[in-house]
Amino acid sequence: MKKLLTLIALFALPLLVSAQIENPVKWNFSSKKINETTYELHMTATIDHGWHLYAQEAGEGPVATAFKFSKNPLVANSGKVKEDGKLLKAFDKNFNSELKYYADKVDFVQTVVVKGKAATKVKGSVEFMTCDDHQCLPPKELEFAIAVGGAAK
Repeated sequence: MKKLLTLIALFALPLLVSAQIENPVKWNFSSKKINETTYELHMTATIDHGWHLYAQEAGEGPVATAFKFSKNPLVANSGKVKEDGKLLKAFDKNFNSELKYYADKVDFVQTVVVKGKAATKVKGSVEFMTCDDHQCLPPKELEFAIAVGGAAK
């Protein structure tokens, strides 16, 4: 009986290894200096073919992409997070709603003003949900830290 269980376990192991959790969105976080005190934070999502990522104002149903920024006395946000990408709109029968989303790539941009000359980090998180034509993955939250300020930038 032990040999049979061992044999079954050995055959099942490759199946378990191949059933990895899908992660169709890769994030890149960076900053771009605009002037002496102003930076753009770029939170760029690269989306696998066939998948889509919902906009910040997605519509009724799915979890929209949302950014939270931790308080930092050296940094002030200027305006809201902007979206730079090809915004798609389509009626989704699963949510019974017209939804806004991105495929392939989208760059979310937040302008910030740094107070003083010290180097610091803007920390926060992004919550997002991805779907393809057949399924939606549960919402994920990913933390980030983006360097701004200082003489090196």
